[in-house]
Amino acid sequence: MTPSDASAGASAGRWSNLERPPLNAEGLRRALVTGGGLWTSLEVVDTTGSTNTDLAARAPELPEGAVLVAEEQSAGRGRLDRSWVAPARSGLFFSVLFKPGDAVPQERWGWLTLLAGVATATGLSRAAGVDTALKWPNDLLVTVDGEERKTGGILAERVADGVVVGIGLNVSLTEDELPVPAAGSLALAKAAVTDRDPLLRAVLRSLEEWYGNWRAAGGDPAASGLQETYAAGCATLGRHVRAELPGGRTLTGTAEAVDTDGRLVIRTAEGQHEAVGAGDVVHLRSVH
Repeated sequence: MTPSDASAGASAGRWSNLERPPLNAEGLRRALVTGGGLWTSLEVVDTTGSTNTDLAARAPELPEGAVLVAEEQSAGRGRLDRSWVAPARSGLFFSVLFKPGDAVPQERWGWLTLLAGVATATGLSRAAGVDTALKWPNDLLVTVDGEERKTGGILAERVADGVVVGIGLNVSLTEDELPVPAAGSLALAKAAVTDRDPLLRAVLRSLEEWYGNWRAAGGDPAASGLQETYAAGCATLGRHVRAELPGGRTLTGTAEAVDTDGRLVIRTAEGQHEAVGAGDVVHLRSVH
């Protein structure tokens, strides 16, 4: 791991782009790491390969609620080992450690990916005034010039006694900086706020709220309100989709629901229903 924010503060390179100032690590800790709250530590590093990889390696020795943030990732990962690359300080790249323990049956831990999506969208709506839609299972979408674009992604990984959830979010990327034409950013979506400090605080507070409700309900997605809220904000539902499944199989049909296990229920042209637990989903068109 690279030096922490304590030593990185002496580096003039952190201020190399005044339009993208560094995060205020001490201020974030004062605001978020409080007695009795979920967040137990918050570390900001200048650069690292992957916050998920780093936090997962340290998970056995850390309590629940550890947060690791990087100003830049050189080997950020998404689903299916896709890379996530962006200019330094142009986005939010962080991972958090959850350890639900016996409070939530392990078969419900898969909901943490969807919970992170709901919490991030909720936090961004409050702090930035931007509508963020959810693409099953782990993408965050914004609208740029009338077009749906991916601005963020979520990657959850099991560790020995918990789950590390990584979130990557494009904040200030310009059109010229986008890795692919289909990508977007909060700035391009005309967000009211692109200051990363309040955005990170809002997302982490939203995560704490949603996780607390879900954990208190024993991980029940219906009782905690998570299932209903996810469905309400999911841009995949009601769409004609193609699901590229493990093993090379492809399933095409209409996405109709997200079931109690967090799976996407697809109705095929033959009228059959199939629940998809993992795969890459492509939005083909809306169904009216």
